[in-house]
Amino acid sequence: MQTLIETLKWYAALSGIAAAFMVSLDSGRRVTGWGMAIFVTSSIAWITGAVLSQDEPLGVQNAVLLGINSFGVYRYLIRRRD
Repeated sequence: MQTLIETLKWYAALSGIAAAFMVSLDSGRRVTGWGMAIFVTSSIAWITGAVLSQDEPLGVQNAVLLGINSFGVYRYLIRRRD
């Protein structure tokens, strides 16, 4: 079980770094949107790791970030730009 938790946390950390880099590039809506999508997977991994390791504050933080990141995916990848 500990290996699963560590793997989830490493994925969450590395994907969060990659997503932050993509968003910071400011290379257009598509790249930013995919960065937000990667943030979504990072948040899900953090939430799962937090539940398995009983780390409530980390889980709550990433539940909120999941909502924010999901809105970012909608804003940059789904919504039509007027």
